[in-house]
Amino acid sequence: MSDPAALARRYGTPAYLYDLAQVRAAHAQLSAALPRPSTLHYSLKANPHPELVRQLAELGCHAEVSSTGELDTAVLAGVPAPDILHTGPGKTPAELRHALSLGVRRFSVESAAQLRLLDEIAGQSQVRVSCLLRVNAGRGAGGKLRMGGVSQFGIELDQLLAEPDAFRGTDFAVVNGLHLFPVSGVDDPAALLETFAISARAARQVAEAGFELAEVDLGGGFATPYLRPGDPVDYRVLRGELESLLDAELPGWREQRPRISFESGRYLVGSCGTYVCAVTDVKANGERTFVVLDGGINHLGGLSGIGRMLPTRAAAEILTSRAESSPKVPVDLVGPLCTPADVLARNLELPEVRAGDLIAIRNAGAYGLSASLLGFLSHPAPVELVLDGGTVRSASAIATVRTEVHAAQDRAGAMSGDPN
Repeated sequence: MSDPAALARRYGTPAYLYDLAQVRAAHAQLSAALPRPSTLHYSLKANPHPELVRQLAELGCHAEVSSTGELDTAVLAGVPAPDILHTGPGKTPAELRHALSLGVRRFSVESAAQLRLLDEIAGQSQVRVSCLLRVNAGRGAGGKLRMGGVSQFGIELDQLLAEPDAFRGTDFAVVNGLHLFPVSGVDDPAALLETFAISARAARQVAEAGFELAEVDLGGGFATPYLRPGDPVDYRVLRGELESLLDAELPGWREQRPRISFESGRYLVGSCGTYVCAVTDVKANGERTFVVLDGGINHLGGLSGIGRMLPTRAAAEILTSRAESSPKVPVDLVGPLCTPADVLARNLELPEVRAGDLIAIRNAGAYGLSASLLGFLSHPAPVELVLDGGTVRSASAIATVRTEVHAAQDRAGAMSGDPN
């Protein structure tokens, strides 16, 4: 990556720096771990920056989107509509109509009611869509975030097998696949393999119950360091094990009967990002030393607004050569917000820090800005720089703009399910 300090001084702070070379490296490493043939989807929730989406599309990734905004970004970035999988537990009629208007024809379906709604909306447009039933089949021992089980996501495997007719599909909403995504952030390849085995066995059970399976999406769970030093987990040991597993549970997969697909967000973009802030103040209150930055959880919140993935152990470095020889002391890194929750790290050992220094936090490419409290206190959004080969490919910042809404009745109809 180009000198982050020079870029921060040129474009200002706070700033996110995204290195496309790191995206390509992560994609190559993850692709080497997956069975062939298989398809890899990029989950835009990790980072919806259009340049990252475009790079991954150019590398052959399909897109997994969960909102109208993510869908529009994927299309803007050049992802072909047939390569988009639309997921999410709360799809509205308006959202489905918009997706159909853009040519999306693959949806993950989370309930019998959602299947009926999709059939109704697709029928109004006289188009047929492919539906992957999102099924909760259990998970292995690893993972930091449960995406299945007793939650708002998906259909219980037992329910599907006991009531198959409720999920057979219709003339317009054709059920021909499964979406299995039970866990996120599994850093142990053996534990992740166990989760994939549970999902593959569930897919075999569903096929034996008479469901056509043109595609089985085994989800993801691929971990990478978050806001701390380190390299993405090496999952290459999985490839042979996964191929043997699929041979046993889903024979025919090598001829794409069914097609096998996977998803990843954080693994593909987590290592590409660096968040850079400027120190505005250093002060001692009691026995603690606080380093106040011009950015905090409003820009690097890690879903802190809902108590998830709190970055209070973020590792940071000072982008100042004189600091290398200074003795390290414990400090708290805090942001500019008027709340004691605005903390990026506590008791972090750093050399002497002064106002005007630049602080960098690595591995911040996933669940950074878009997972943060950007609207809280209305500070400006940070600049986002996309770099490739030492060249700044794009420099931009999100702007929040209030607009007047006229068609309130249409919005009410979308929420109620009224198709008129």
